[in-house]
Amino acid sequence: MVYLKLSYFMLKINNNSNILILPDIRSAINVGSIFRTSDAVGIDKIYLVGCTPRPTDQFGRIQKDISKSALGAETWIPWEYKEKILPLVKSLKKNGYEVVALEQDKNSIDYRVYKKAKKFAFILGPEVIGLDKNILKVCDKIVEIPMHGKKESLNVSVACGVALFQILK
Repeated sequence: MVYLKLSYFMLKINNNSNILILPDIRSAINVGSIFRTSDAVGIDKIYLVGCTPRPTDQFGRIQKDISKSALGAETWIPWEYKEKILPLVKSLKKNGYEVVALEQDKNSIDYRVYKKAKKFAFILGPEVIGLDKNILKVCDKIVEIPMHGKKESLNVSVACGVALFQILK
């Protein structure tokens, strides 16, 4: 029984078909919450880019705000830090990933109609300024969550949950 669980776990790590990319998300609490949501929906790996806080610092010390909101998910979901996003996106595309951004844009489609590719990389950007236009240009698709109230957007960790539960169902 343990062998089957271990084999499944190893297969899941090596598969990396559902990837999440978090460029310049400033809030450690949001990052932790996104790790927890990623565990719930089946994300295989998270790339933390730019100024996005990491679960551990360069000395291996635990980032307490991430740990508190992730409830351990940061310890078993593989993650990797990258300084810049564009080389990462280009590499993923070269390796057969469809790269999708969650952003309000003139070219975006409703996230509920998007059909995910087998190899899927999803980018969530910073709340205040959103994703840079240069990032959006290299994405295969841009999806958005329609907003019906007076607010223009959701908190990034909430938007992550809303979108990924629909897309990965």
